[in-house]
Amino acid sequence: MEVKISDSIKYIGVDDKDIDLFESQYIVENGIAYNSYLILDEKIAVMDTVDKRKTDEWYKNLETVLDGKTPDYLVISHLEPDHASNIKTLAEKYPQMKLVGNVKTFNMLPQFFDFDPEGRTVTVKEGDTLDLGSHKLTFFMAPMVHWPEVMVSYESTEKVLFSADGFGKFGALDTDEDWACEARRYYFNICGKYGVQVQNLLKKASTLDIKTICPLHGPILTENLEYYINLYDTWSKYEPETDGVFIAYASIHGNTKAAALKLYDILKSKTDKKISIADLSRSDLAEDVEDAFRYSRMIVAAPTYDGGVFPIMNDFLHHLEIKTYRNRKVGIIENGSWAPMAGKVMTSYFEKMKNIEIVPTTVSIRSSMKEDTTALLEQLADEILA
Repeated sequence: MEVKISDSIKYIGVDDKDIDLFESQYIVENGIAYNSYLILDEKIAVMDTVDKRKTDEWYKNLETVLDGKTPDYLVISHLEPDHASNIKTLAEKYPQMKLVGNVKTFNMLPQFFDFDPEGRTVTVKEGDTLDLGSHKLTFFMAPMVHWPEVMVSYESTEKVLFSADGFGKFGALDTDEDWACEARRYYFNICGKYGVQVQNLLKKASTLDIKTICPLHGPILTENLEYYINLYDTWSKYEPETDGVFIAYASIHGNTKAAALKLYDILKSKTDKKISIADLSRSDLAEDVEDAFRYSRMIVAAPTYDGGVFPIMNDFLHHLEIKTYRNRKVGIIENGSWAPMAGKVMTSYFEKMKNIEIVPTTVSIRSSMKEDTTALLEQLADEILA
């Protein structure tokens, strides 16, 4: 797919449609884009490389755009292998090319490659600039968005922000899909733990006149940038994006499922807020994490299992904990045939999270729903909506 940025800034990235799991954990039905860019000026700068899965295709794109020229710089925004796998091969191919990074970049570089870059590095810090001719890059450090060495670059002539993993999304570039859905799933599962650091980066970006955002994954953003920036601001503040309820349930034999579905119907009858429901055993866990952060309220429902909580619910809550889930209202449904413990375990997770309001009513089911279960679900619905 041909991607047009400008006459001087060229897209040389590649789509990967053969990958099944990004980072060996995230389902990517529509693949992923590894973005890389080339700035053509008096000095030529390569902006990041790509994953080793697409080395040959990337080199073909690079050499086509270079058309016999030699790059002067390789700017290393992020050392994660999906962007940095070809640093060594590129450095060996162009021995006069300088590597541009920060102190943390070059401290970590030997962990990935066994070549010596001494004499070839340009170490930059916050606010430093690299003069390419008519184009000038200014560097801003973005530690822990989402690795410690990450930095972004702002090209002031064409007002382009090279945003590293920020504003990225799953999906190949030729995928026709809503940006927010896959960008949200990408953000909360990959960068979600680091909301404070993303806020720090957004503050820096707010001082810049940005016309184009060039991320390392996903489409180049050129229109309505306020929309994307506002979403990132909401997400990184851990504020709900949608006023509604997400019901996340796990069920062994269908009894907990029946309660979750009954609650769904009750909630639909009581409010026009959006209500979403997911069977954790059969849905994409990354999407479930995304929805937990998206909605203002959540109900979790699960059976007791081996004296604790059903494993997939435990996994879901563990993911929320490590991604610093917070600022939400939650309700709990547990099931247990002889010694219910699921509610206690789920509550213990939420008690470790910041600013979580657990509603008073915990619905406890003994094996299957009975007449009084519906009344308790009605009460739980009222409390979660209050």
